[in-house]
Amino acid sequence: MNLTRIVAGKLLVGMVSLGISSCTVPTSESANANNQEQTTAQVSQQTSTKNQACTLVKDGFGSKGRVNVQAQEVVTGLEVPWGIAFLPNQDMLVTERPGRVRLVRDGKLVQKPVATIDVTDSGEGGLLGIATHPKFAENRLFYVYYTADRNGSQVNRVERWRLSENGLSASSDRIILDDIPVAVYHNGGRIRFGADGMLYIGTGDARDPQSSQDVNSLAGKILRVTPDGQIPQDNPFGKNPVYITGIRNTQGFDWRDASTLWVTDHGPSGELGRSGHDKVSVARAGDNLGWPTIYRCESGEGLVTPSIVWRQALPPGGAAIYTGNSIPEWKGSLIISTLRSEHLQRVAFNPQSPQQVQLHEVYLQGKYGRLREAIMGPDGELYVTTSNCDGRGSCPSQQDKILRITQ
Repeated sequence: MNLTRIVAGKLLVGMVSLGISSCTVPTSESANANNQEQTTAQVSQQTSTKNQACTLVKDGFGSKGRVNVQAQEVVTGLEVPWGIAFLPNQDMLVTERPGRVRLVRDGKLVQKPVATIDVTDSGEGGLLGIATHPKFAENRLFYVYYTADRNGSQVNRVERWRLSENGLSASSDRIILDDIPVAVYHNGGRIRFGADGMLYIGTGDARDPQSSQDVNSLAGKILRVTPDGQIPQDNPFGKNPVYITGIRNTQGFDWRDASTLWVTDHGPSGELGRSGHDKVSVARAGDNLGWPTIYRCESGEGLVTPSIVWRQALPPGGAAIYTGNSIPEWKGSLIISTLRSEHLQRVAFNPQSPQQVQLHEVYLQGKYGRLREAIMGPDGELYVTTSNCDGRGSCPSQQDKILRITQ
């Protein structure tokens, strides 16, 4: 089935009655500051019993990390490495936003690209996420998310490729999903396979906030398709790839369990008179994360209140649940790479109330610049990419790097 032919008909977004959820706020903040956090919508103060408490970080990003960690350089010489995919033989495929798929073998960056893809890389577009097929060892298939020019108009696209037997070249296999809305900003781009064998695709609202609430738009969503690009029968909106709605611009998500994701999202940067307030939410199939109807620590009927919100913009890049053994204190925490704020953010959730944040900490503050990808490797180590050559950072002579985070 062609995924661009989504079943016609609109799902009307009704009027939402809003309420502020209970928030954990530093006691030094005044009542006036709390009042300023309200939107112009009809918002009433109340203690939420339906939604989990939301941690609102009013100043800075959190306390300094209490665990000693270090970053080891794996390779240098990359240009805006956006995503990493690990191969069974310990090789890595790495996407560079200008349109190159690179190979890291035996700890060295192979100079000739595995593939060069014709992309439109202005703004936040270009070659973004990458993921390998669950049966890669058998079929050599991998997937990329990129911004393409099609007949004079731009689209974001997910395409499947096949890696050669020697791993040094690749060929396009087929387009999996096309016509994802594109803009200079808010293109999403993270793709990952879940334990269910389905491909999950994070998209941005493409500077059209209301599209996030429209289930007939691919913008501002997490989408879910089969490895061949078909729509799974158990998707929440019928014959539709949409899985989670109400997202502004996600570049990171991971699974707490088979049916529950922790999703990062970029807060607004001026639209609708709002700014800042990046967040992490707990989401399941069919959930609505609220953008643009709610933001901050607000709640609304049928909408998911975030678990943590930072008033000052991070903004979040990749995100991974730490499953390794090198840093045992991090086990089960969500580790988020941040861009403008240039650090790793650790968010630990309460085991007795897994939607509520127990603690959050800052690591590697300012040491490596902008950080984009965060992913667990098959060796049980966390890998992170820098993004200092993306036009918003200071690009060093060694260009961007892949780092391994350990103790």
